[in-house]
Amino acid sequence: MFQQTPVYDRRVAERGDAPVQVRGEADRIHRDLAQVLCRASASRPSAPQNVFDPKVPPVAL
Repeated sequence: MFQQTPVYDRRVAERGDAPVQVRGEADRIHRDLAQVLCRASASRPSAPQNVFDPKVPPVAL
């Protein structure tokens, strides 16, 4: 992604490789969120897919 330069190499040596760290955190958050969503869908299988699409038609006035 980045071409290696002396400035970039020095910055990585001083403070770490920020793009690699951010990518790792994003991957971790993605995995955690996938687990949470999987558990939530498994615990409520009868929940309606769309709360704005009622199964019972509204009563006429």
